Amino acid sequence: MKILKYLFLFALLSFVALTVFVATQKGDFSVERSKVINSPRTTVYNYLNDFRNYEDFESWSVEDPSIKMTYANKTSGNGAAFYWDGAEGKGNSIILKTKEGESIDQKMQFDGTEADVNWTLKDTLNGKTKVTWKGKGTMSFLFKIYTALHGGSDRVIGTIYEKSLANIDKNLDYETKTYAVTVDGVVKKTETPYIKQTFTSEIAKVNKNARIVIPKLIHFSETNGLSASGKPFIIYHTYDTKTGLAKISICLPINKEISTSSGSDILSGKLNGFDAVKTTLNGDYSHRSEAIAKTTAYINNQKIIPDLSWSHLEILTLSKLDVKASSKLVTEIYFPIKPKVVPVVAEPVYAPESTGETTTSEPRTEQPRTEPVKRKPAAPAPAPTQTPAQEEDSEF
Repeated sequence: MKILKYLFLFALLSFVALTVFVATQKGDFSVERSKVINSPRTTVYNYLNDFRNYEDFESWSVEDPSIKMTYANKTSGNGAAFYWDGAEGKGNSIILKTKEGESIDQKMQFDGTEADVNWTLKDTLNGKTKVTWKGKGTMSFLFKIYTALHGGSDRVIGTIYEKSLANIDKNLDYETKTYAVTVDGVVKKTETPYIKQTFTSEIAKVNKNARIVIPKLIHFSETNGLSASGKPFIIYHTYDTKTGLAKISICLPINKEISTSSGSDILSGKLNGFDAVKTTLNGDYSHRSEAIAKTTAYINNQKIIPDLSWSHLEILTLSKLDVKASSKLVTEIYFPIKPKVVPVVAEPVYAPESTGETTTSEPRTEQPRTEPVKRKPAAPAPAPTQTPAQEEDSEF
């Protein structure tokens, strides 16, 4: 029994000594890790800027599926937030500041441990991205004990960062390389009333702007008793790859035509029916250029005449507002074309032999005859001149 007492007393004294040692140590930490990610900088930035992706790459979340993630209404950009709750505690993170395509500043809290988190992105050779992940903050007392028993804060937190960065690389490699482009051929796009916002945007930021504008259009339609009659779409009035700019209208189709009040930043319009070559892009928006190239090649090979009064239309069948995985995105692209003029072959007109009588414009009833009637075919009618389908308002 004395041995047990001594062992218990030794353990108690060791725990007290450890507690005193930990308590006297600084709770501050600063950890940094970097990795080259095999994806373009814009793709990496968009991935890191959306908290919905964090449960797929944060190593502590991936390794513990029992952790429950919840999200604020806003999941990306300044003010976005998410929360987690697991067996080892609760935490949350918020995005404080972003610099488009370059950096993201966040604030993280986990059971008394607080940290300022920073992501920095830089281009490297061959279209890859160097990602640097920094964390600097103050540990809670329990976390100080945990890190003291497991090799220190740099080792504990650094291991989390290293595993998570590897997951980012693997996930993005799959998401960006899993895609398909299908040229569906010539279709007829039916007329559609809609509400919209029109402005000039960088082509690379069009889909980011759509994620901002579309909720506004949905709110406007609900507030004014309107119903969406389909998926949001983007009209590209111009598409200039040299300047990287496009004049666009981000639109929400609605169930009826309306008039908006003067001074409103949301306007109404109607997209008239038009002939188009349709292409479907399944996957990340970064493959849009390939979709456009394949469509252009199809139009040229089929000797189709494009309508150059405007660029094209994209329907966001499944967008980032619907799914978080880039490989699940579906975009329908319509390139306007001139309708083909189909010659009309006139039906032959059968007339009786001339009897010298004056005929009227009213139809006549012929009596049966035993001899064949000599038929004089009328001259074929000239082919009608068709005009291209009218475009939406006068914007194109």
